[in-house]
Amino acid sequence: MNCCTPENTDKNTSFNNQLISPSPKNSILNNMVSIPAGSFIMGTNSNIGFPEDGEGPEKNIFLKDFNIDIYSVTNSEFEKFVTETKYITEAEQYGWSFVFYKLLSKINLSKIEYKVTSTPWWCIVKNAYWRRPEGTGSNIKNKGDHPVVHISWNDAINYCTWANKRLPTEAEWEYAAKGGLENSIYPWGNELTPNNVHQCNIWQGVFPEDNSLEDGYLSTAPVNAYTSNGYGLYNIVGNVWEWTQDWFSTSYPNIRDTINPQGPSIGESKVIKGGSYLCHKSYCNRYRIAARSSNTTNSSTSNLGFRCVS
Repeated sequence: MNCCTPENTDKNTSFNNQLISPSPKNSILNNMVSIPAGSFIMGTNSNIGFPEDGEGPEKNIFLKDFNIDIYSVTNSEFEKFVTETKYITEAEQYGWSFVFYKLLSKINLSKIEYKVTSTPWWCIVKNAYWRRPEGTGSNIKNKGDHPVVHISWNDAINYCTWANKRLPTEAEWEYAAKGGLENSIYPWGNELTPNNVHQCNIWQGVFPEDNSLEDGYLSTAPVNAYTSNGYGLYNIVGNVWEWTQDWFSTSYPNIRDTINPQGPSIGESKVIKGGSYLCHKSYCNRYRIAARSSNTTNSSTSNLGFRCVS
């Protein structure tokens, strides 16, 4: 069980059968920046990482140029997609999604029947989905510029099809996150809070009981919060985990390509990158560029979103 984003263990149901076509209304370069072709060091050999996650060994990778969204896909953008296509997310079709317990109203918390045994801060909440992120009675009013959450990998793929885009490979995501820096832990450098200024939305305090909110947020922040990296990307770490195209593997021999690597050809879960507002150094120091985790393609949580490339 993944402590970062719990997984839906229903292996036998797939709702990814809705016919989505590219929208002629979309401008493919809207809110995107061009990332130049080049080489970079992917992964890390550092002892601050998680070798069991497959963060290392370091690999010298070359990528062609590509475009990437400067923001995670927002509630407003996803709403346009749903309005045009009538798309129904997997969380809606399952009838539930995972929500962090401190985000729930007293009423909804009192109705919880199931929690994740190994990580009881994750609640299975009926009727939680992107438009009602904390379940019945919640909404996204005044959160149009926040990242959309409760989005499965399958949902993200359908949005990308409509938007004439695709999900980034893990290599593309990591290269863009570096913002032109090399040997850097974070998109802005090696110090988490330079000059005591917060650069991303993560947990402060004692997890999971007390969040001191020093960075200003208990849950998601607007997608343009904080300072962008050298390529103009916002919130590439912290805020929400982001889906990538790649199947997850911790075995380096399965990722042999050094030019535009696509990851393994098969797998059981997809790579997610960047960490989220729930990450804390005491248990999940995964808001680093090289950090990685994974989840199954049908899973959705209150801290999992995506951005696109073309």
